[in-house]
Amino acid sequence: MVDIVGERVQPGDAIVDYEEKVFPDHQAEEGEKAYIFMHTVPFEGSVGLVNMLTATRVNRKGFDTHLVLYGPGSLMASATRGFPKVGDEAFPGALAYNNQLKTFMDEGGHVYACRFSAAMLYGMREVDMLEGVRPISPLDVLDAALTAKRANALMLQTWTI
Repeated sequence: MVDIVGERVQPGDAIVDYEEKVFPDHQAEEGEKAYIFMHTVPFEGSVGLVNMLTATRVNRKGFDTHLVLYGPGSLMASATRGFPKVGDEAFPGALAYNNQLKTFMDEGGHVYACRFSAAMLYGMREVDMLEGVRPISPLDVLDAALTAKRANALMLQTWTI
């Protein structure tokens, strides 16, 4: 049997240096914008939730922040999620997307969801989207990116397939 080197970690132990920060803590300058584009399948990995947390952090840094959901990402805006009834959280974290989007919007973030992908691909109606989410034309996805480019905005784009 191999000898294990070291002691077993205990709850509360640090296993990495979580205090060191390498880059400056930038804050938005007056009028700066950010656009986060997400084409990702909800619950198929951590990308969607991590990007929502990133969008919230960018928003808290003072950027006028816009989250554009398209393709399967439009499903993240669903207000019909829950079990056994809408709004019921069947297990801890089951409504994490909904809760994070609400936090983001409550703090001034803007959320857009492509009505083509919502309706054509997934049968989700505009009325099925969370309150505060703005349905957009599929043509608006490109124009949102061009708007961001012209505004010299921070742009983050994530795709998962």
